[in-house]
Amino acid sequence: MLQFNIQSDSDLPASRQLLDQIQFAIASRQFPAGQRLPSLRQLEMVTGLHRNTISKVYHQLEELGLVESIAGSGIYIKENRSTDVHAGKSPLLAKYPKASNLIGNTIDQLLDQGCTLSQARELFMAEIDWRLRCGAQIVVTVPLQDIGAGELMAQELEQTIALPVQLVPLEELDATLAQTHSGTVLTTHYFAKEAEEIAKPKGIRVIPVDLYDYTEELKLIKELPPEHSLGIVSLSPGILRVAEIIIFSLRGNDVYVFTAQAGDRRRLNALVRSSQTIICDPASTPLLEQAIQAAREDLIRKPNVLPCKNYISEQSMELLQRELDIVA
Repeated sequence: MLQFNIQSDSDLPASRQLLDQIQFAIASRQFPAGQRLPSLRQLEMVTGLHRNTISKVYHQLEELGLVESIAGSGIYIKENRSTDVHAGKSPLLAKYPKASNLIGNTIDQLLDQGCTLSQARELFMAEIDWRLRCGAQIVVTVPLQDIGAGELMAQELEQTIALPVQLVPLEELDATLAQTHSGTVLTTHYFAKEAEEIAKPKGIRVIPVDLYDYTEELKLIKELPPEHSLGIVSLSPGILRVAEIIIFSLRGNDVYVFTAQAGDRRRLNALVRSSQTIICDPASTPLLEQAIQAAREDLIRKPNVLPCKNYISEQSMELLQRELDIVA
């Protein structure tokens, strides 16, 4: 019987470990088409898992179209599995048609290097298990001087991936990671190299994210009438500095620009009273709306508020969801 390695100290649930290992055995043809899978009792003795857990895994394999249950006989690898792989009929292969070739080529390369199929499976599973364990702790890091940008990232991530996110200044990242065994560090491309120098020796991965490109906002700024009063509100002083530079390059002194950090009440109140249009990041919108409400009696006309889209680009957020094994 094929050996299964269920690690009790892994952050990955035992049922997921078993499911992944059986899937890999099928993909690498260690379980060929038509072969009967071990009975619940046999697998219970080999893995130490409860038969209810094993039954759940077999049910998942059946839902994936990898096996079929024959009453009174057992669970078998689908007879048409071999042709399905090449025809793209498997539910997953229909979605990822190039997956079969990618996996097959990688396995062939490992075999050429001297690996056995069991060793190739172990390498695959070790990498997948490590990536999944890394998703157990998410750390966002940016330099302390622009921690506001990190707050934007952390808030968006918590709302989208529904996992706890820890915000750590880059200057404190080394000490924080020294207290953990696995995790994923997220930062912008600007600070990825510094973060990798700290995280890589500790076996913790770093994923740089792309930021929203502000295309719609830049188009609006170009179309503003001369002498228009434009307010920019953000949690991040770095974003405000960059925004001022970009707006000046587009309009020169043709547009009056006012900036304020969302937490600076004095500057925010002044900005509200001076601006005809206000662009802000989503996290700053509630504070901005409160400031506008407080100043409503002094305002001749309420400013037009335009919240930006997310700070992290949609493409990076989708990639993160896949990396962290989260279904959107």
